[in-house]
Amino acid sequence: MNRRDFLIGTAASAGALGAGGWGLAAAGEAQQLTIQPASFAFRETPTEGLVSLSPDAPPPVLYGTQGEPMRLRVVNRTEDYTAMHWHGLRIANAMDGVPYLTQMPIAGGESFDYEFTPPDAGTYWYHPHCMTMAQMAHGLTGVMVIREAENPGFDGDQAINLRDFRLDDQGAFLPYYTARGAARGGTHGNVLTANWLQAPVYDHPAGGLVRLRVVNTDTTRIYKLHLSTDQARIIAWDGHPVDLGIPLPSAQEPLLAGPGQRVDFAVRMPADEGQTVDLLAELPGQPARTMARMRAIGADLARDLRELKPLPANPIARPDLAKAEVHDFVFGWTPEGGAPNDGYCGSMGYSFWSINRTPWAGDAAKGSGPLATLERGKSYVLRLRNESPNLHPIHLHGLAFVPVRSNLRKLPALVTDTLLLLKDEVAEIALVADNPGDWAFHCHVIEHQKTGLAGYIRVT
Repeated sequence: MNRRDFLIGTAASAGALGAGGWGLAAAGEAQQLTIQPASFAFRETPTEGLVSLSPDAPPPVLYGTQGEPMRLRVVNRTEDYTAMHWHGLRIANAMDGVPYLTQMPIAGGESFDYEFTPPDAGTYWYHPHCMTMAQMAHGLTGVMVIREAENPGFDGDQAINLRDFRLDDQGAFLPYYTARGAARGGTHGNVLTANWLQAPVYDHPAGGLVRLRVVNTDTTRIYKLHLSTDQARIIAWDGHPVDLGIPLPSAQEPLLAGPGQRVDFAVRMPADEGQTVDLLAELPGQPARTMARMRAIGADLARDLRELKPLPANPIARPDLAKAEVHDFVFGWTPEGGAPNDGYCGSMGYSFWSINRTPWAGDAAKGSGPLATLERGKSYVLRLRNESPNLHPIHLHGLAFVPVRSNLRKLPALVTDTLLLLKDEVAEIALVADNPGDWAFHCHVIEHQKTGLAGYIRVT
């Protein structure tokens, strides 16, 4: 594969592993996650009105282990309704956290127990699926790390949660969406952060091997990313190990990381103390911006990337393309313009977008059937057509798929749950319908999702 073929996408979430992350509760106990109002100093004056799992810090990295049960009790200490979705995890439908589709919203003062056993190791993330735009834009997005059963042999592990905020000069929130943004590429923030910090520095052993987990939890922004070193390689994509030779992104050919996507790098730290490896973002009309920095400390460990064994594959069923049934999906604008019925979950008041020329009627709308019904155990190809000039990170809950082909680029056969669909692109993705339930299917630019570009697929 050459660099011109490397236009796919990957994305963001929170915290440094080992610094601010939360492990599992004691055996048999549920780990409590309390959604609550928060404040944090992005600038000199603290910003009020944030939503987090801590009163004064970003949502932490949550840890689990592949094949081991997790119990997470989500307690709502805000005045709004909420629900928590575990992005990328192939778990039971009842635990997916989509209000009206898999559960009722969680009211203020109430709680909901999520219990599941992650079948896959890798980098995932969590966010609300009720009051989605408001709560995500105000900070409620966090990284989830599912460890491999066997230690893969890194000397350090670093999670980077990429997301921006819309703040005025005093640090107060500006409106978190605009009608103009919703009808186009989305409303961008003006304070770009990694783990809620601007260009944070994290120390790791000199000459050591670090697993760098980059997660895009933003509501809108598509990042163009690369590293300041060539002593690295991509080892996982959207949680799943990479078994192909994916070229390392560069300033000239950066990696596109759309909302919801994530990428894991294996990075060899510099040998000399104080030297750094930077995660860089290319922004229009600006020099490359350092989003986060890893600094070498201590004596040189003299590790070599070739020492690392490939990550063990996750148990993903591979589709049989010769027997796959094809379903078509068209993503574009809508002439309707009516307000969706989102019940307690925060309607934006209008529709701009549609799937198959029909806008999502709303989370609480009655009689909204599935976009497609798939039979359990069978292989399918979903043909995704983008009729708009905007990019759409299309995310499918509860299932993993493999890109097959595109009219614009060569798509590597990487296991994923989110595909960044380009302007005028027609892309085909293939999957095995092996997880029964009603699975949300939507654009992860949240303004698009909440104004019509959403629906669900049923597996029976």
